[in-house]
Amino acid sequence: MKEIQRARRNTLGDILRRSRGRFPQKIALRFGNEALTYEQLDILANQAAHMILASGLQKGDRAAVLSRNSMDFVILNFALARAGVIMVPINYMLNADDVAFILGHADVKAIFASQEFHPVADEAIRRSGCSPVLRCSISEKTEQANDWGHFRTQLAQSSTEEPELELEDDDVVHILYTSGTESRPKGVMLTHKSVLTEYVSTIIDGGMTEDDVAIHALPLFHSAQLHCFLGPYVYLGASGIILEQAQPALLLKTVEEYKATQLFCPPTVWIALLRSPEFAERDLSSLKKCYYGAAIMPVEILKELGRRLPNAQFWNFYGQTEVAPLATVLKPADQIRKAGSAGRPSLNVETRIVDDSGQDVPRGTVGEIVHRTSHAMLGYFRDEEKTSAAFQGGWFHSGDLGVMDEEGYITVVDRKKDMIKSGGENVASREVEEVIYQHPLVSEVAVIGIPDPYWIEAVAAVVVPKAGEALTAEELLDFCKARLSAFKAPKHIVLAENLPRNPSGKILKRELRAKYESLASQQS
Repeated sequence: MKEIQRARRNTLGDILRRSRGRFPQKIALRFGNEALTYEQLDILANQAAHMILASGLQKGDRAAVLSRNSMDFVILNFALARAGVIMVPINYMLNADDVAFILGHADVKAIFASQEFHPVADEAIRRSGCSPVLRCSISEKTEQANDWGHFRTQLAQSSTEEPELELEDDDVVHILYTSGTESRPKGVMLTHKSVLTEYVSTIIDGGMTEDDVAIHALPLFHSAQLHCFLGPYVYLGASGIILEQAQPALLLKTVEEYKATQLFCPPTVWIALLRSPEFAERDLSSLKKCYYGAAIMPVEILKELGRRLPNAQFWNFYGQTEVAPLATVLKPADQIRKAGSAGRPSLNVETRIVDDSGQDVPRGTVGEIVHRTSHAMLGYFRDEEKTSAAFQGGWFHSGDLGVMDEEGYITVVDRKKDMIKSGGENVASREVEEVIYQHPLVSEVAVIGIPDPYWIEAVAAVVVPKAGEALTAEELLDFCKARLSAFKAPKHIVLAENLPRNPSGKILKRELRAKYESLASQQS
């Protein structure tokens, strides 16, 4: 039976070995001055896996990774999978308390961190009470004078052959801690089966091929860059460039230098690229496949991108970490025809819109978006209650509100918690944002609900004007009133220099609500 299981196995580590077999001398990834072929990447993953096992870690143990994007991050991604050790990527913007919670909750046995995060990691280890048997410094070329072992030095003496280990498709490979609105994040358990079936959906519905040259610039600790782009492109055997961060000038330079054909950014980063003076100066003609997610692309921005990148097609990927994270796709032909839509269910996903009792609502009616898919997580780590609630009725409940039209296209109206109920009427923040984006002097906007003594909850818009433009709140309010029903028009407009966002580029509306929650009382 063991021989049969091994012959039929399909794990994260297996896809790298297969790509090595097809394209041994092809460049797999570049990072800084380092370029690795598929053969070299596969060998390093094998050596790292042996080093991890030699430290005493066993199948099912958890290992945290705290680092910006780097080649070592990718090596660890495959090495830990081959060692049967569960990878726990950590948001490098978290403070020591938040990191300590994750280390303690996951009971990590190893931690890999780049030098800049050693102080946070050391303090988090102390506060969490965990006792990792392995601490390795990654993303550094030379050994540092501290008590962290040097990753590349330690793995160099290990075997280059793949370790023999009994692994199954539904073993947990990653635990990703969500950055939701709750006081403590939840650990999403993704199995090999979860991510690999999601890779297939992403490749087919995203039009990806082995000939693509992809840029991986958004944080790899986040499931979007890791599982919608890095993993699928390694699966295919394509070439990629890893960037430490999604800085507009660097992104544009990289597209030109490597003739990149693919780029993923959330709408906020696409807007930043458009506003960069280098956008018009760089040769971006190689870009053919462009992707966005985390939020719907404003229609006016989408039209501008179409004009300024005439060779490119756009896809919208929608989902949650809990579905690895792809659920629906809006393809290039539908970008304008179905503007604002999240598309239709991807290849391996069924999606419904249901009411509070789990029954389908009529087409065109708002309800909760639920999915049934092999992409889905195994559950929340050490939280049976929340896992049971999330899978009520045998479907994963997204917590997003949406509508499905007669053609099966889904439009996400809002998160349940983000729907604004003003004066007894429901207002979708996205609808108001789309109108404000039509104003020629607006660069970015976020619409939120704030407490109001009369309306109970009032519509408020936080607006970032385009650089150098003189825009007044009064002018923008008149603009909205001429295009929206009275109850949907903002009661408050605030002009700001920027909007808070997380590392994946998603605007943090909870921070805006906290900042402006007393706005109505101040102006009354």
